[in-house]
Amino acid sequence: MNTEERQLTEMLHRITPEPPRRVTLQDIAFRLADQAGPDPRPRYRGRPDREPRLRRPSSRGWSRAWAPALAAASVFVVAGATAGIAVLASSHHSPPAAAPATRDTTSGVPASSPTVTPASTSPAGTVTAIPGAPWHARLIDDLALQQGSLTGSGDSLYAFTGQDLVRIDPATGAVLRSAAVSSAVLNAPVVVGGTVWVVSSYDGGRAVLDGYNAQTLDRVSSVMVPAVGQVSSAAQGVLAAGPDGNLYVAAGDSVAVVNPANGAVVGRIMQPAGPAGSVAVSPDGSRLYASTFFQSGEIFQLLTYDLTQGGMQVGSSHVSTGAGGNLVATEGGVWGTLGTGTSQWAWFAPGGDLSSASPVIRGTGGGLVSLPTLAGGALWIGGTQSLACANPATGSVRESAAIPGDHGVAVYFGSVAYAGGHAYAYYIDGRSQAQGVTTFTPPAGCTR
Repeated sequence: MNTEERQLTEMLHRITPEPPRRVTLQDIAFRLADQAGPDPRPRYRGRPDREPRLRRPSSRGWSRAWAPALAAASVFVVAGATAGIAVLASSHHSPPAAAPATRDTTSGVPASSPTVTPASTSPAGTVTAIPGAPWHARLIDDLALQQGSLTGSGDSLYAFTGQDLVRIDPATGAVLRSAAVSSAVLNAPVVVGGTVWVVSSYDGGRAVLDGYNAQTLDRVSSVMVPAVGQVSSAAQGVLAAGPDGNLYVAAGDSVAVVNPANGAVVGRIMQPAGPAGSVAVSPDGSRLYASTFFQSGEIFQLLTYDLTQGGMQVGSSHVSTGAGGNLVATEGGVWGTLGTGTSQWAWFAPGGDLSSASPVIRGTGGGLVSLPTLAGGALWIGGTQSLACANPATGSVRESAAIPGDHGVAVYFGSVAYAGGHAYAYYIDGRSQAQGVTTFTPPAGCTR
């Protein structure tokens, strides 16, 4: 090879990109560790190896405080090429700015729930078009809700406002009933049969679960669940329902199994290494997933138990990164989050194995959260960049839609829920201050 050929070869090597490779959760862990640097946080009373608990949102809800949060929000998207990795590809073209919302008096929403005097500030039956919104989403109320709290059951939606648990008519957006209670931790209401369960207290050596009639929201039960040791101070999704009708609650160094009919603790699955911070049960009831976070070493651990074998531990994996949780179990494995803010990632771990986990989408930042939710036969993840539905079994994205900003200010869609066979999401526009529940029509690919 002569001198000119060698120079040409070197030049081509410099300008030719490296071939893409699979992004793993381990890559994200190393990146988060590099970003974190020395830990400047003060120590908290109690166990020194645990994160401080997430603070409960202000009793005034989220309302106007969203504007600066959304203006500061930024989203980064992870791309992968392997089948089984969920991919949300960002466009090289900026999405069009959202036009001001316009009133549309056509119904286009499901049939009304039983008639109750509405308490919503929006006219009943009136929806607001949101130009450019994913899948023609339309606003049905202007109710300020807490992030990640919207859930659906039967013909009703439920959520927390910061002051109250509310039951929402999905046809009109009207608040049908309310109860003066909120969740002590980041956890959506859990509906079992005709009762809505709320984690009303979570501190020290116990958790308190309050049950409310799903129609009237009258309190019908209160269950004190003793913890083994102290409850986690890094709690994110501590209450889940199983297909057996029982409640599963992270209770210190154990997961307590509670019979909601009588409030009895009918079983416990012991945690071998610290307090459980999040729990989830697979749709077929065969697997329980529980997570633990250790501040010392920044270790997030995921444990898998076989409920058909009396809660025998059958899996354990971990990554060294920030606190995590918000577990959602599907037939293919478990979904969850790691980190906070723009360093937060939603991930999918096939079979509950973190060593095989793939990141799905990076967090929104600005105080917003991108939490996975299971609804309508799909796994949903929202934010300020895309609203996407994924295959619950494989983790691959089925469909995604871009979320346009409003003249440079971020717009948020998340907390997807189903009620009466229709899809809903929580919406916030930081520029116009619009917010509330939206109804949208997912593409057929999301529900196949």
